[in-house]
Amino acid sequence: MKPINLKQKHSEFTKQWHPHQIAVVDDMQVILAKVQGEFVWHSHEGEDELFQVLKGTLYMKFRDRTEVVEEGEIIVVPKGVEHCPSTKNGEEVHLLLFEKQDTAHTGKVAHEMTQTEYPKI
Repeated sequence: MKPINLKQKHSEFTKQWHPHQIAVVDDMQVILAKVQGEFVWHSHEGEDELFQVLKGTLYMKFRDRTEVVEEGEIIVVPKGVEHCPSTKNGEEVHLLLFEKQDTAHTGKVAHEMTQTEYPKI
């Protein structure tokens, strides 16, 4: 039971679109990620996802709209909703995510960006 410094943890990795687990809360994992550009359209049939923007601006695309998530804001993507996180103009965005431990990175979508294991840092 020690504090976790999010800036320090973010400094421990450079790989983008590759989640890193920093804590577990019951059956939920707390994840840090660095993202840049566009991810993969996907959904999670049985799990919600919470994204908090720690640095930068995230564009959460849905099939009918795009929500702009600014630094210090969160967005919850409900289970079953197709989404595609992205950034603009080459900006690297730092995220904190909450999701169930068994949540598949890109849902049922198999893609070269899909990660099956999240390093613990």
